[in-house]
Amino acid sequence: MTVPHPSWPPPDSSAPDSRRDWLLLSLALIVIIGITLLAPGGLLDKADKIGYAVCHRIVVRSFLIGERQMPLCARCTGQYLGAVAGLLYLLMRGRVRASELPPAPVLAVLALFLGLWAFDGVNSYLTLFPGMPHLYEPHNILRVSTGLLQGFAVISLVWPVFNLTAWAQPNAQRAIDHVRELAVLVGVGALLVLAVQSEVEAILFPLALISALGALLLLTLVLTVMALLILRRANRATHWRHLIMPLALGLASSLTLIALIDSARAALTRAWGLPF
Repeated sequence: MTVPHPSWPPPDSSAPDSRRDWLLLSLALIVIIGITLLAPGGLLDKADKIGYAVCHRIVVRSFLIGERQMPLCARCTGQYLGAVAGLLYLLMRGRVRASELPPAPVLAVLALFLGLWAFDGVNSYLTLFPGMPHLYEPHNILRVSTGLLQGFAVISLVWPVFNLTAWAQPNAQRAIDHVRELAVLVGVGALLVLAVQSEVEAILFPLALISALGALLLLTLVLTVMALLILRRANRATHWRHLIMPLALGLASSLTLIALIDSARAALTRAWGLPF
């Protein structure tokens, strides 16, 4: 017996919806290809454009690839590497459509992760102002470490929200089931910290690209959820093919937002002479 393959747009779409979906997909692809091609330079240069939109990029608070600054500061590098590593872990554990938040004990630990990230961030921020009291001298190792913890926490919350919005029948799985799974992620984070501080260019180059893509990934997931809600397409997907258009819109919106923020920041930097 032949099993019918899922089609795109979803089979319950009306003809006008189908035409609208193809039009939106076409426009999204034009934006994605256009912005990607118009962004000058190679892969690291394009990654710099992402970093310029979401990160302060202060040189002394960043790791270097040789003499070149990484696309994101140490803290943001950790955040987005953590998000990518966390998502890969969820996928490897079969949580592809997990739609439930972690249990209370796990949420408490995730809240602790976020608290450590915020605490170290505030302490580090205070050192920007000469003479401002702070509890300890900040360090890039602390920045990337607390950033990784924040990335693990954010993806553990964003992924089930995305699935709960996207799928007609999301799986009643928790993104993270037990605190011991967080211990695994912390172990992965420790390896990433060692990799980032290794100063080996062959290691830092892919990590730089992955961290920038992690920022784009999180922004795309959030904006895809918004697109699904605005278009009233929430809880309709039964196959990944049904999410091609919403994900394309999310990615196109993310790239457009990044381009706008980059342009605004560059204009303000020229006008006000900002140091970064």
